[in-house]
Amino acid sequence: MSHCSARGDRGWSHSPSSAGKLRSFYTRLAYRHNGGRMPPELQAQVSIHKLDAHGSELWCYDGFVLSTSDTQITLEARFDREAVDIHGLQLRNGDRFVETFYFDRWYNVFAIYHGETNAFKGWYCNITRPAWMDSHHLYAEDLALDLIVLPDRQVSVMDQEQFEALKLPGFERNKAHAALDELIRLAQAAEDPFRLDP
Repeated sequence: MSHCSARGDRGWSHSPSSAGKLRSFYTRLAYRHNGGRMPPELQAQVSIHKLDAHGSELWCYDGFVLSTSDTQITLEARFDREAVDIHGLQLRNGDRFVETFYFDRWYNVFAIYHGETNAFKGWYCNITRPAWMDSHHLYAEDLALDLIVLPDRQVSVMDQEQFEALKLPGFERNKAHAALDELIRLAQAAEDPFRLDP
Protein backbone atom coordinates (compact mmCIF):
# COMPACT_ATOMS: atom_id res chain seq x y z
CA MET A 1 0.00 0.00 0.00
CA SER A 2 1.18 3.53 -0.69
CA HIS A 3 3.63 5.08 1.73
CA CYS A 4 2.06 7.42 4.23
CA SER A 5 2.98 10.87 5.42
CA ALA A 6 4.81 11.56 8.66
CA ARG A 7 3.46 9.93 11.77
CA GLY A 8 1.40 12.05 14.12
CA ASP A 9 2.32 12.70 17.72
CA ARG A 10 -0.67 10.71 19.05
CA GLY A 11 -1.79 13.78 20.95
CA TRP A 12 -5.28 12.44 21.64
CA SER A 13 -7.00 9.09 21.46
CA HIS A 14 -10.46 8.34 20.16
CA SER A 15 -12.70 8.26 23.20
CA PRO A 16 -16.29 9.36 23.92
CA SER A 17 -14.99 12.85 24.62
CA SER A 18 -13.02 13.04 21.37
CA ALA A 19 -15.65 11.37 19.17
CA GLY A 20 -17.35 14.71 18.61
CA LYS A 21 -14.04 16.25 17.64
CA LEU A 22 -13.45 13.56 15.02
CA ARG A 23 -16.98 13.83 13.63
CA SER A 24 -16.77 17.63 13.52
CA PHE A 25 -13.42 17.45 11.71
CA TYR A 26 -14.73 15.22 8.93
CA THR A 27 -18.04 17.04 8.70
CA ARG A 28 -16.17 20.28 8.03
CA LEU A 29 -13.77 18.57 5.65
CA ALA A 30 -16.23 16.66 3.49
CA TYR A 31 -19.96 16.56 2.88
CA ARG A 32 -21.33 13.18 3.94
CA HIS A 33 -24.35 11.81 2.12
CA ASN A 34 -25.85 8.57 0.79
CA GLY A 35 -25.51 6.64 4.03
CA GLY A 36 -22.33 8.41 5.03
CA ARG A 37 -20.36 7.86 1.81
CA MET A 38 -18.31 10.77 0.52
CA PRO A 39 -17.93 11.74 -3.14
CA PRO A 40 -14.37 10.90 -4.32
CA GLU A 41 -13.44 14.53 -4.90
CA LEU A 42 -14.13 15.30 -1.23
CA GLN A 43 -12.54 12.23 0.35
CA ALA A 44 -10.03 12.95 3.08
CA GLN A 45 -6.68 11.19 3.11
CA VAL A 46 -5.66 9.39 6.29
CA SER A 47 -2.38 7.65 7.13
CA ILE A 48 -2.96 4.17 8.58
CA HIS A 49 -0.33 2.93 11.03
CA LYS A 50 -0.16 -0.77 11.82
CA LEU A 51 1.54 -1.26 15.17
CA ASP A 52 2.56 -4.46 16.92
CA ALA A 53 1.25 -5.45 20.34
CA HIS A 54 4.00 -3.36 21.98
CA GLY A 55 3.13 -0.21 20.04
CA SER A 56 6.05 -0.35 17.58
CA GLU A 57 5.19 0.56 14.01
CA LEU A 58 5.24 -2.31 11.51
CA TRP A 59 4.21 -0.35 8.44
CA CYS A 60 2.24 2.65 7.31
CA TYR A 61 0.18 3.47 4.22
CA ASP A 62 -2.37 6.00 3.01
CA GLY A 63 -6.09 5.55 2.53
CA PHE A 64 -9.11 7.69 1.68
CA VAL A 65 -12.09 8.09 3.98
CA LEU A 66 -15.34 6.58 2.68
CA SER A 67 -17.47 6.98 5.81
CA THR A 68 -17.20 7.71 9.51
CA SER A 69 -19.27 7.43 12.67
CA ASP A 70 -18.65 7.74 16.39
CA THR A 71 -17.58 4.08 16.54
CA GLN A 72 -15.86 3.34 13.24
CA ILE A 73 -14.16 4.64 10.13
CA THR A 74 -14.09 3.03 6.68
CA LEU A 75 -11.32 3.79 4.21
CA GLU A 76 -10.17 2.71 0.77
CA ALA A 77 -6.57 1.76 0.02
CA ARG A 78 -4.69 -0.03 -2.74
CA PHE A 79 -2.47 -3.07 -2.27
CA ASP A 80 1.03 -2.35 -3.59
CA ARG A 81 3.03 -5.29 -2.26
CA GLU A 82 4.16 -8.52 -3.90
CA ALA A 83 1.48 -11.02 -4.84
CA VAL A 84 0.59 -13.49 -2.11
CA ASP A 85 -1.92 -16.32 -1.68
CA ILE A 86 -3.30 -16.85 1.83
CA HIS A 87 -5.65 -19.75 2.47
CA GLY A 88 -7.41 -19.27 -0.87
CA LEU A 89 -7.36 -15.46 -0.76
CA GLN A 90 -5.22 -14.10 -3.59
CA LEU A 91 -3.77 -10.62 -3.05
CA ARG A 92 -2.38 -8.85 -6.10
CA ASN A 93 -0.78 -5.48 -6.73
CA GLY A 94 -3.51 -2.90 -7.30
CA ASP A 95 -6.25 -4.76 -5.43
CA ARG A 96 -8.77 -2.44 -3.76
CA PHE A 97 -9.14 -2.73 0.00
CA VAL A 98 -12.20 -1.33 1.79
CA GLU A 99 -11.01 -1.24 5.38
CA THR A 100 -13.23 -0.76 8.42
CA PHE A 101 -11.59 0.13 11.73
CA TYR A 102 -13.53 0.25 14.98
CA PHE A 103 -12.97 2.46 17.99
CA ASP A 104 -14.91 0.10 20.28
CA ARG A 105 -14.14 -3.38 18.90
CA TRP A 106 -11.06 -5.57 19.05
CA TYR A 107 -10.70 -6.14 15.31
CA ASN A 108 -10.71 -4.57 11.88
CA VAL A 109 -12.14 -5.97 8.65
CA PHE A 110 -10.79 -5.50 5.12
CA ALA A 111 -13.05 -6.32 2.15
CA ILE A 112 -10.84 -7.04 -0.87
CA TYR A 113 -11.69 -6.47 -4.54
CA HIS A 114 -9.80 -7.20 -7.76
CA GLY A 115 -7.90 -4.10 -8.81
CA GLU A 116 -9.17 -4.13 -12.41
CA THR A 117 -12.49 -6.00 -12.50
CA ASN A 118 -13.61 -5.05 -8.98
CA ALA A 119 -14.65 -8.69 -8.44
CA PHE A 120 -14.98 -9.47 -4.74
CA LYS A 121 -12.24 -11.76 -3.38
CA GLY A 122 -12.95 -12.09 0.34
CA TRP A 123 -12.24 -10.54 3.72
CA TYR A 124 -9.05 -10.25 5.73
CA CYS A 125 -9.59 -9.58 9.43
CA ASN A 126 -7.06 -8.56 12.06
CA ILE A 127 -7.52 -9.01 15.79
CA THR A 128 -6.36 -5.71 17.30
CA ARG A 129 -6.87 -3.40 20.20
CA PRO A 130 -9.54 -0.77 19.41
CA ALA A 131 -8.24 1.74 16.87
CA TRP A 132 -7.69 5.41 17.62
CA MET A 133 -7.21 8.62 15.66
CA ASP A 134 -4.76 11.50 15.90
CA SER A 135 -5.66 14.18 13.37
CA HIS A 136 -5.10 12.56 9.93
CA HIS A 137 -3.49 9.45 11.43
CA LEU A 138 -5.21 6.18 12.32
CA TYR A 139 -3.55 3.62 14.61
CA ALA A 140 -4.26 -0.05 15.23
CA GLU A 141 -2.21 -2.32 17.51
CA ASP A 142 -2.14 -5.81 16.03
CA LEU A 143 -2.48 -8.85 18.30
CA ALA A 144 -1.23 -11.38 15.72
CA LEU A 145 -4.45 -13.37 15.22
CA ASP A 146 -5.90 -13.08 11.70
CA LEU A 147 -9.02 -14.45 10.06
CA ILE A 148 -9.57 -15.10 6.35
CA VAL A 149 -13.18 -15.27 5.14
CA LEU A 150 -13.80 -16.39 1.56
CA PRO A 151 -16.95 -15.46 -0.40
CA ASP A 152 -18.43 -18.91 0.32
CA ARG A 153 -18.04 -18.15 4.09
CA GLN A 154 -15.20 -20.61 4.54
CA VAL A 155 -13.00 -19.30 7.37
CA SER A 156 -9.33 -19.83 8.24
CA VAL A 157 -7.69 -18.69 11.48
CA MET A 158 -4.02 -17.75 11.18
CA ASP A 159 -1.04 -17.02 13.42
CA GLN A 160 -2.40 -18.66 16.57
CA GLU A 161 1.11 -19.62 17.72
CA GLN A 162 2.27 -16.01 17.41
CA PHE A 163 -0.72 -14.90 19.44
CA GLU A 164 -0.09 -17.44 22.19
CA ALA A 165 3.53 -16.27 22.39
CA LEU A 166 2.50 -12.68 23.13
CA LYS A 167 2.75 -11.59 26.75
CA LEU A 168 -0.72 -10.10 27.13
CA PRO A 169 -2.79 -9.39 30.23
CA GLY A 170 -5.49 -11.96 30.79
CA PHE A 171 -8.31 -9.55 29.96
CA GLU A 172 -6.72 -8.68 26.60
CA ARG A 173 -6.29 -12.34 25.74
CA ASN A 174 -9.97 -12.87 26.56
CA LYS A 175 -10.96 -9.85 24.45
CA ALA A 176 -8.99 -11.22 21.51
CA HIS A 177 -10.59 -14.66 21.74
CA ALA A 178 -14.05 -13.08 22.03
CA ALA A 179 -13.34 -10.86 19.01
CA LEU A 180 -12.33 -13.87 16.91
CA ASP A 181 -15.46 -15.77 17.94
CA GLU A 182 -17.60 -12.74 17.07
CA LEU A 183 -16.01 -12.38 13.64
CA ILE A 184 -16.58 -16.04 12.80
CA ARG A 185 -20.20 -15.82 13.92
CA LEU A 186 -20.85 -12.64 11.91
CA ALA A 187 -19.13 -14.04 8.82
CA GLN A 188 -21.03 -17.31 8.80
CA ALA A 189 -24.32 -15.48 9.42
CA ALA A 190 -23.55 -12.98 6.61
CA GLU A 191 -24.09 -10.08 9.00
CA ASP A 192 -22.31 -6.73 8.90
CA PRO A 193 -19.49 -6.21 8.17
CA PHE A 194 -19.71 -9.41 6.09
CA ARG A 195 -22.88 -8.53 4.20
CA LEU A 196 -22.34 -7.90 0.50
CA ASP A 197 -24.49 -5.36 -1.31
CA PRO A 198 -26.79 -6.99 -3.90
